[in-house]
Amino acid sequence: MKLSRPARRASLVVHVVASAAWLGLTVGLLALGVTAATSASPVAVEAAVRCMKLFADWLLLPLALLTLASGLLLSLGTPWGLARHRWVYTKFWLTLGTTVATFFALRPGVDSAVEAVAAGGPLPDAGDVLFGPVVSLSAYVFMTVLSLLKPWGLTRRGRRLRERPAGVRPPLTRSGNGTRPPRRRAHTDAHLDRRTGGPPPLTAGPRPTDASPSDGS
Repeated sequence: MKLSRPARRASLVVHVVASAAWLGLTVGLLALGVTAATSASPVAVEAAVRCMKLFADWLLLPLALLTLASGLLLSLGTPWGLARHRWVYTKFWLTLGTTVATFFALRPGVDSAVEAVAAGGPLPDAGDVLFGPVVSLSAYVFMTVLSLLKPWGLTRRGRRLRERPAGVRPPLTRSGNGTRPPRRRAHTDAHLDRRTGGPPPLTAGPRPTDASPSDGS
């Protein structure tokens, strides 16, 4: 599957915008988490964790899925490939891992913090609102560096594909045995002289001999 030029550009724009929005949203979540963990005001703590829940429920997961889907589309639809370059392969698994962590770790931690604060109690554990944003932000910054520097070269699969000569196709065969049958040359007695192996004489008369009757007369 290869994307056309307009589709490739549109996918790239969507991927860059979604990735930047995901990174900015994570920075905002970290700021809110620090506020909830360090503030002495119960009102500020409750407001911070409620904002974190709003962002995590309505923005974070959709942006994560959009980033993952657009990156996968660009990998499979362009010559970069998904498993040809180490940085692309690493970035894909990091994106998938952070998306899964967002769903199973960050959101449940924020939900438990909101429930505890809404019941009138203090923040149960600062790690619930700090651990997820810190890990996610570190992963996003690292993936941004990978996208800019493109380090580490080709994977083993990428080296095999590069060493394969361009434009080489397996031979066509009618029998399926992997070899092309030799072409037969069409020739008749009119094209080759059977006795000499060369072209036939220009005249239809007898061939000249070493001693003709006219010699010596």
